Amino acid sequence: MLFLLGRRLFNRGTHVKTAMTATQPYCSSVISGRQHVNGVDLYYEQTGRGKHAVLLLPGALGSSRTDFGPQLKSLNKELFTIVGWDPRGYGRSRPPDRDFPPDFFERDAKDAVDLMKMLGFGKFSLLGWSDGGITALIAAARNPDLINKMVVWGSNAFVSQDDLKLYSMVRDVSKWSARMRQPMEEVYGAEVFARTWEGWVDGIAQFAQRPEGSICMELLPLISCPTLIIHGEKDPMVPSFHPQYLLKHIKKSRLHLMPEGKHNLHLRYAEEFNKLVEDFLEE
Repeated sequence: MLFLLGRRLFNRGTHVKTAMTATQPYCSSVISGRQHVNGVDLYYEQTGRGKHAVLLLPGALGSSRTDFGPQLKSLNKELFTIVGWDPRGYGRSRPPDRDFPPDFFERDAKDAVDLMKMLGFGKFSLLGWSDGGITALIAAARNPDLINKMVVWGSNAFVSQDDLKLYSMVRDVSKWSARMRQPMEEVYGAEVFARTWEGWVDGIAQFAQRPEGSICMELLPLISCPTLIIHGEKDPMVPSFHPQYLLKHIKKSRLHLMPEGKHNLHLRYAEEFNKLVEDFLEE
């Protein structure tokens, strides 16, 4: 049931510190800090020293630590400089509390790009999971000169009636098992997690009121970077018509199917996923 996590169901200015292996076992040397971006302090983690910069974009209520441990640990640090971030109101980028205005994906996309600019990256690639994939699609469409390549999985450009049914089924976290709730309750506490999750369900559902349920459909033709779409064929949260739609409307895209993959395929099949991503980014 870890698939739900990510969808989820699974200080002012800048300060930087070096975190050692004992506290962050997924990599031998990681820099973490907060950068003041668009009025909020965004938490980020950075590892590797490669010329190719890569930003990891987490899912709903997600963070770099909860969503990308195997990528921060094992992506090639000689080839890549890897940055994970916690979007505003998520993880360690609090305060503020998370809210979900109609433009929350656009806001996240601007925050993500501006964070990378402030960290000194002139051009970079995007790895976006679930909601983070939606954010990546918008960022790539809005900033074609900045984005090198993009990988998205578990993501959608619109909200269908089928999607609404899936979201409503998981809205009440009190109906989840304790094991499913635990990772998010450790980050947020039980009350804040429940409230924020309900806010996300309502926030994503509001797109169904738009023409064709569009989140970012009209932006897809503006994406010019090479794009790898990965889809787990057993993903219970993202029907297969979503990656097919992305493939059709993003001009330099390709689709890779993982027959046993679920929503959290990058965690469950991390070695296969990481190799797929490294090969694509290095082409």
